[in-house]
Amino acid sequence: MACLFVQIRCRPGTAYKVVEALAQKEIHSELYSTSGDYDLLMKLYVPDGEDIGRYINENLHDLPDLERTYTIQTFNAF
Repeated sequence: MACLFVQIRCRPGTAYKVVEALAQKEIHSELYSTSGDYDLLMKLYVPDGEDIGRYINENLHDLPDLERTYTIQTFNAF
């Protein structure tokens, strides 16, 4: 499995709506509210063999109040 961290920017005032929609999808391991350029930080695992870009597009970018994402793929845990 590939471990990803996805930063999520929501339209102003919609972060809680985005969190509720993400919770219903049940794809994340952890989900945090953050400060800075992005509103949320999500940790998730993508199954081996899945196209990561397609997985993100199909599971996140259909949320109406999601404005932008920034995905970080991890390789090793130390």
